[in-house]
Amino acid sequence: MADSVMFEDIFSIVAVDPDGKKWDRVRRYVAHSELDMDLLLDVNTDVYPMQVEEKFALALATTLSLDGTMDDGFFDQSGRKSLADKFEYVMYGKLYKYSDVEVNGISKVEIYISFGGLLMMLKGDPNHLNAFQVDQRLYLLIRKSVLVNRRKENFGVGTSPLSLKLQGPHKDLRW
Repeated sequence: MADSVMFEDIFSIVAVDPDGKKWDRVRRYVAHSELDMDLLLDVNTDVYPMQVEEKFALALATTLSLDGTMDDGFFDQSGRKSLADKFEYVMYGKLYKYSDVEVNGISKVEIYISFGGLLMMLKGDPNHLNAFQVDQRLYLLIRKSVLVNRRKENFGVGTSPLSLKLQGPHKDLRW
């Protein structure tokens, strides 16, 4: 399972629709993470509404299979447990652009993924994004969370933010 999750972090929403509302059922969220990553993400708000200052866990994975077995991109209706069971909102898409950028003299990477027209841009440290490739198929997984007793020094890629202690309606969910 750990091999299929390529990126994971906790984000906090800082703005909604920065260029104004353009669609009836879709909002564009601007979020920043504790790994100093920036995110622009389109979300179908009829299915999954979110608000400014809300925190959520985000993961990008190559498969939903818990054993890391690659899938064909079709929804598995067998009832078998999957990575999606631990999240509330899942989308499947294709990475269509990967670019190196410089922000205030600091090298960063931007990846762009399209989920059937809903777009995502993730920008940050190249060490967190260098394994991604153009034309790669990925699952985006989101779960709202409120973290308590978080120890920053034990957090990073390879360490799951989803295994940290949660409170609220998701307190029983564990990675």
